[in-house]
Amino acid sequence: MLFPTLTFGLFFLAVYAVTWTIGARSNEWRKILLLVASWIFYGAWDWRFVALLIGSAIINWGLGYLIEASKVQEDDEEAPNRRGKALVAVGVVANLAILGFFKYFDFFLGEIAPLLTEAGFARDLPLLQVILPVGVSFFTFQGMSYMIDVYRGRTRAASLLDITLLMSFFPHLVAGPIVRASHLVPQFRKIPKLDRGMVAMALLLIIWGLFKKAVIASELSTSVVDPVFFDPSAYGSADLLFAAYGYAVQIYCDFSAYSDMAIGLAALLGYRFPRNFDQPYRAASLQDFWRRWHISLSSWLRDYLYIGLGGNRGGLVFICRNLMITMLLGGIWHGAKWTFLIWGGLHGLVLAAERIWREIKPEGWPSVPRPIGILITFHIVVLGWIFFRAETFDGAIAFIEGIGVWRGAASMITPLGVGLVLFGMSMHFGPPRLMQGMAMRLRAVPAPLLGLMAGAAILIVDGMRYEGVAPFIYYQF
Repeated sequence: MLFPTLTFGLFFLAVYAVTWTIGARSNEWRKILLLVASWIFYGAWDWRFVALLIGSAIINWGLGYLIEASKVQEDDEEAPNRRGKALVAVGVVANLAILGFFKYFDFFLGEIAPLLTEAGFARDLPLLQVILPVGVSFFTFQGMSYMIDVYRGRTRAASLLDITLLMSFFPHLVAGPIVRASHLVPQFRKIPKLDRGMVAMALLLIIWGLFKKAVIASELSTSVVDPVFFDPSAYGSADLLFAAYGYAVQIYCDFSAYSDMAIGLAALLGYRFPRNFDQPYRAASLQDFWRRWHISLSSWLRDYLYIGLGGNRGGLVFICRNLMITMLLGGIWHGAKWTFLIWGGLHGLVLAAERIWREIKPEGWPSVPRPIGILITFHIVVLGWIFFRAETFDGAIAFIEGIGVWRGAASMITPLGVGLVLFGMSMHFGPPRLMQGMAMRLRAVPAPLLGLMAGAAILIVDGMRYEGVAPFIYYQF
């Protein structure tokens, strides 16, 4: 069930009506209704994995309860700490086991198959093709962060209903943002209120997200990016370079569109999600880029992995090591492909290089002018996107080599494509809080007129968009 479809629109209207009528009388019934709706939403892909979602939530709820109970069961201050650490370790292993089996089993089996064949064990290889549950990376990360936060005292152990709803809530279930328990569970504990400002902002985000996905991302994907990345050898250098820029705009518009729509849909149901993108292509360093791109993931990696490894403690070598490990694991989180590992490694190397330069830069040396920093950072990111998008390592190398050796006439560069790429880039250099300002102005618009304006905008976007709706890129992660 995809957001920019009539099916989802009807589904959401039904959920909205039920939760604000029946659910308004009892918060517990409201949460139960949202939970059932979330299971229906998830079950539209594959009902078998609803059980996995429920089972994962039960495991994390149970361990979270035991972790909190361990803090008060012993007089010895060290004993609960050891018991809590052990329980967190069990929970992390359980979540990683779920993630590892569904996401990486086929990859590792394929990698060791040649070795086993040479050793004479080919006939003993399991004949199993694991289907990847949609959103498994997101809800397992949520479960881990919940248990760790309970252990660290950042949040209290929550009820089974609240944790199950946290991990199943359909607006962010399949592609984020990774909303932490400390942010969302307190909102679940009280009946939400909806004001005109929230409605105006929500509608703007939904319509803006629909436009970015259905018009910009879909058109660039179909007309430029997919054909060129499918067979880079068939295109000239100009087309390859344009496709690389096109993918940078496509993935931003695609993923930020999902986040915008998720935030807007949650707001219409009375809940606030954190911002997930903040004009990332205006970043003047890669560190700044990760403060702006997929903020919920980058902050998760920082708080639960980078700091866990030691963070900025220790010498420069250890800091660079921690950066490299964090980004390599962040790369492989996206999928079981060597290209994702290389993408993460590239970001790790540049982040480490930036850190080294900050430490050894001679005093008094001028900083790189911001426009030059933005230009350099953007092209490092684009280089990484080539590996991220390519199906294989050889395909990525062929793509890069094709750009480096100028050949062939441009056949994929059209006025429409250039216009979409330029428009997509311009989003990063406009007023940072443009949406908030527009929402403030729309608060004064009467509700019937606001509804008509939103409906007209959706019809205009629907008339502009490409035929059909492709799944969001981050559904595969």
